[in-house]
Amino acid sequence: MYRLLLVREGEAALKGKNRSSFERRLLDNITMALRPFTEARVYRSDGRVLVDVGGHPWEEIAQAVSRVFGVVSLSPVRVAGHDLEDIENAAVDLMEQVVKKAEAGGGSANQPLTFKVEARRAFKGYPLTSPDISRRLGGAVLARVPGLRVDVHEPQVELAVEVRPEEVYLFAERIPGPGGLPVGVSGRAMLLLSGGIDSPVAGWMTMKRGVQVEAVHFDSYPFTSERSRRKVEQLADILGPFEGGMTLHVVHFTDVQKAIRMHCPEPFYVTIMRRMMVRIAERIATRRRALALVTGESLGQVASQTLESMVAINEVATLPILRPLVAWDKVEIIRLARSIGTYETSIQPYEDCCTIFTPRNPSTRPRLDQVHRAEEKLDVEALTRDAADRVESATFGRNWSPAGSMNGAY
Repeated sequence: MYRLLLVREGEAALKGKNRSSFERRLLDNITMALRPFTEARVYRSDGRVLVDVGGHPWEEIAQAVSRVFGVVSLSPVRVAGHDLEDIENAAVDLMEQVVKKAEAGGGSANQPLTFKVEARRAFKGYPLTSPDISRRLGGAVLARVPGLRVDVHEPQVELAVEVRPEEVYLFAERIPGPGGLPVGVSGRAMLLLSGGIDSPVAGWMTMKRGVQVEAVHFDSYPFTSERSRRKVEQLADILGPFEGGMTLHVVHFTDVQKAIRMHCPEPFYVTIMRRMMVRIAERIATRRRALALVTGESLGQVASQTLESMVAINEVATLPILRPLVAWDKVEIIRLARSIGTYETSIQPYEDCCTIFTPRNPSTRPRLDQVHRAEEKLDVEALTRDAADRVESATFGRNWSPAGSMNGAY
């Protein structure tokens, strides 16, 4: 039924002198998202981004495009010739499908669906004006499609018509995208990815601002199982398609945790462990030319995420630490985790390195002088160097997969 998708961009269209580079990046990212669909083609025409679906099901193409940051929404397009009767038939057929879909979704047959027609003439040589086209098509649809009523002020459905030099586009459905900026226009950052709910959401939020996100995971095998590591790889696989593939760096962290347990006071285990994570992640980030670290910390959510703890952790960093979820509550985070498809994987009951060495009475408001004394017996440089040098890296989620949906996402 549909051979084209019309893609609406968001903030990229507002970038002034940088607009062209943002738009090129968006087209590149859409093309990358459509790699599994060999017949699909992305192009720009008269200021519009269009996708020719080729021989592929348009629904699958639409779902892939709807996961690309920078896309605000998209619409499947019916194409008609310039003949008015051809346009009327296409409009009637399109609105019949809209009514059927509304009824299948629980719409009441006793309550007509309201609509209006909004015509736009990109081709000024067309013999009818935009208002004339709207009136003619509105009358044809109203006469031939039961279950509709005109409402030009607050319609439930807007039938958009674009008259172009070669053909006419008609569309009524809007499929939401994630919005934001195209991934890659804001540099690169390193996400500290645990197996929990929060850090994948923080990574997704960072991607939304145009950042290419790589991830580092701290593995404590044999204290944690292979299933724990596989869980994190699955999370990278889910996040990867949003940016064309996520590179995951796995750090062997067991020796560091053993040293902390041997040489440091128990109340400061978590604070010192997180300081070591930041040191190691920063080394990897520097090698990968990343400009920031990203964590899933939310202020006050757990005992170790107080302002005092964040100050102690920040002290060892030279790169900025981004905390996209710092003011979010758990309900908001879970809602977005469900929407982007990470929640069910995150709640799998496999322990990570942060849970197996949790002290009985952690220090929730550590002072810097206390922390300095607590870690003075550690050979920080050797532990950091050795861990950063023993990293396994792989890329996950290069291709689109149907996990997750953007409907209802922030």
